[in-house]
Amino acid sequence: MDVALCYESVLPARGGAETYIGDLARRLACDGHAVHLYACRWDASSLPASTHYHRLDVPSGPRFLRPWRFGAACEEALSHNQHDVSIGFDKTWGQDILYPQGGLHAASQYHNLLKCPNALSRFMAQVGKSLDLARYSFSRLERKQYLGAKRPTIVVNSRMVQRHFERFLGIPAEDVHVVYSAIDPLRFAAEDRFLRRQAERDKWGVSADEPVGLFVAMNYRLKGLAPLIEAAAVVPVSRRFRIAVVGHPKVSQYRRLASRLGVAERFLFLGHRQDPRDCYFASDFLVHPTFYDPCSLVALEALACGLPVITSQYNGASELLTVPENGLVVSDPHDRQELGQAIERMTDANYRRSAAVSARQAAARWTFEKHYQSLVRLFQSLRMHRHAA
Repeated sequence: MDVALCYESVLPARGGAETYIGDLARRLACDGHAVHLYACRWDASSLPASTHYHRLDVPSGPRFLRPWRFGAACEEALSHNQHDVSIGFDKTWGQDILYPQGGLHAASQYHNLLKCPNALSRFMAQVGKSLDLARYSFSRLERKQYLGAKRPTIVVNSRMVQRHFERFLGIPAEDVHVVYSAIDPLRFAAEDRFLRRQAERDKWGVSADEPVGLFVAMNYRLKGLAPLIEAAAVVPVSRRFRIAVVGHPKVSQYRRLASRLGVAERFLFLGHRQDPRDCYFASDFLVHPTFYDPCSLVALEALACGLPVITSQYNGASELLTVPENGLVVSDPHDRQELGQAIERMTDANYRRSAAVSARQAAARWTFEKHYQSLVRLFQSLRMHRHAA
């Protein structure tokens, strides 16, 4: 097949959707499919050598206009080429398939308010958002994408996002295909994993038997770092554990919060890691009390490494967990007692041992290969309908 992938920037080292597009492009190329990339920038070293690149020179400008400019440029470029199937991953239109890995903008706006700890702060945040031109621009663009004259095939990465399409756009569940996110497990294959685990722990000053939870994020506020620190303060002092925080280098306000709550010694602020694999290897569980994740890749990476997961109901990846066998799901990250009890559960060595086995089994049940085959079947179905028409 001839497959066109459309995304403004494909720099897989930045993670998220860009890593996923790189994985998908390599797997398509491995099967002999022709891969075309429509983008403004990319890292060719992270993409298959056979990739056909279509550079879209989109002028920079205000944030609320950039997606419109990229979407228009993408639509124009695609009109001059014939592909068996085209797929867009963000704020574009005109493709055969739209796979919004970041979920709906309308849902993201709603969930972003949930990170505010009380009604007053949520009201103030809502007032601030009402003055943001991007909010109105992206809302209008989203309606153009999904409710326009040419309706795309919609693929989402969790049932949660499927429900969001019905709630915010009125698109029934049966019109939205769910294909859960997946990762390339080979990124976490390492014969010397245990040696790397001990070497990393030595750098952290953590003993071999001390439980370590891993928190990985760039947007600390949305992913629940402050509630996590508050929850750590309610776990009894008799329970030994550490939380390794990896992501954004700016952590001063969170250090102050941990110090003020008397749990500074429980947190290791490690800053940004270009490759966080050794952090996974050195940890015993993942804690990801997010306020919004359509289907968190860090949760899938943790399972692939045999780490049980603590996350929230606002993470679509929670649908892949079997609670409590390989993880725990909290209803509200702001509920410090509930989150604290989940952390306390992870300090139980017997529980972690059995949960680690179950986590690996969960990762084996939903692999990148199964994800890929589900997508390819959808591609082939679309191509057959097009040829029949």
